[in-house]
Amino acid sequence: MVTRTFGRAAAAAFSLLAAAGCATLPDTDALIERHAGQAARFENASGPLSAQRNATVLAELKRKSGDIDILEKQIALEQAIVGSPLILGNKVTLLQDGAATYAAMFAAIRAARDHINLETYIIEDDEIGRQFADLLLERQGRGVQVNVIYDSVGGLRTPKAFFERLTEGGIEVLEFNPVNPLATKTPWLINNRDHRKLIVVDGRTAFIGGINISSVYSSGSAARRTGNPADHNVAWRDTDLQLEGPVVGELQKLFMATWEKQRGKPLAAKNYFPALKPQGSEIVRAIGSTPDDPYSLIYLTLISAIGNAEKQVYLTNAYFVPDPQLLKSLTDAAGRGVDVRLILPSHSDSAMVFHAGRSHYSGLLEGGVKLYERLGALLHSKTAVIDGVWSTVGSTNLDWRSFLDNDEINAVVLGREFGQKMSDMFAADLAASRGIDPERWERRPLSFRIKEWMARVWERLL
Repeated sequence: MVTRTFGRAAAAAFSLLAAAGCATLPDTDALIERHAGQAARFENASGPLSAQRNATVLAELKRKSGDIDILEKQIALEQAIVGSPLILGNKVTLLQDGAATYAAMFAAIRAARDHINLETYIIEDDEIGRQFADLLLERQGRGVQVNVIYDSVGGLRTPKAFFERLTEGGIEVLEFNPVNPLATKTPWLINNRDHRKLIVVDGRTAFIGGINISSVYSSGSAARRTGNPADHNVAWRDTDLQLEGPVVGELQKLFMATWEKQRGKPLAAKNYFPALKPQGSEIVRAIGSTPDDPYSLIYLTLISAIGNAEKQVYLTNAYFVPDPQLLKSLTDAAGRGVDVRLILPSHSDSAMVFHAGRSHYSGLLEGGVKLYERLGALLHSKTAVIDGVWSTVGSTNLDWRSFLDNDEINAVVLGREFGQKMSDMFAADLAASRGIDPERWERRPLSFRIKEWMARVWERLL
């Protein structure tokens, strides 16, 4: 999106001021080894399960999933690394693209009776943004407390009048890490952006994924974003989840933690943590990552899942600027016979990111990784499905900025049934993609190589 392009440029420029003090990614092998060997643990709506019940749940999960070893190894490792529980009894709905996602969000917002917590990177003053604003103001006027967090860089192109209208209607609005240092209530951290997309309604229903609040997801107006007339009727391809059940409480905690960290006004007294009953059969872990963490929890979780893969690693991602450890994990998996496939954009709203990602194609192809570029849409999804049983959907891109500089949020869903839905979605995107042939790629024009080299120089800042 143009705000992303502008925001990347602004954040990159500011980050040069602090380049000497940049964070670095962890030694993933050492961390994974340190945390290996624990027993898997689960929770339900009533709290942690007994050791016997844990063993029963794990055995049943493995049975239904074809006794895939990744489950036991990955569950234990995640709980040691992440800390958030793996929760039973959830309903998870896979939402593809803006129209379906916004329809589900609007339905949940209209049904709200207590509160709505919304956290987003971008909320635009366009048709979709105004629909959200109108609905939120209507609910606020009926006694439903609405609390909104938006990112300052993501909101640079949104008129202040848009947010003032929300505030005047009684909605609590919080700007995350203001670009203006005089407006911040916390240390000025221009490079730390809130890239999360999260809505929690009444503490019972939540939405997360890659979809911002913008008409580009529903109107095919990518040309306004990319400046490319050929994109005039190209839709945006993205993925979200709707979650109901006990895991919503974990997502609510992440919203509340961000509000507190940003020193927002004390929230109105509402029932933010209602008693939650099982709503389905899905096992879900909510994972939030921030630069305050010693290392990116989402990054390390993904690296370990790829390392534990036995059969397939299927990744779909909009912004691919991998670090050496991610590259190694992908080629190592391919080297041991795992079917590693990545669906990446065929064009992007960020040319620098696009070419930086392409600069790694040769090494990946040589390592046995299969690469595809999505046609007919501007790809914005951030999803993974591994061995058909470990799935994740969220806001996290496969780039340094998501791993080191942004607040991000993902959900991990375990099990064959949901994994099949993810695999079917991947197959549909694959059918709409072109494969990158290694021999043809090595004959690409010199102009491509120059752009890749130039973008590669700046990849840490992208």
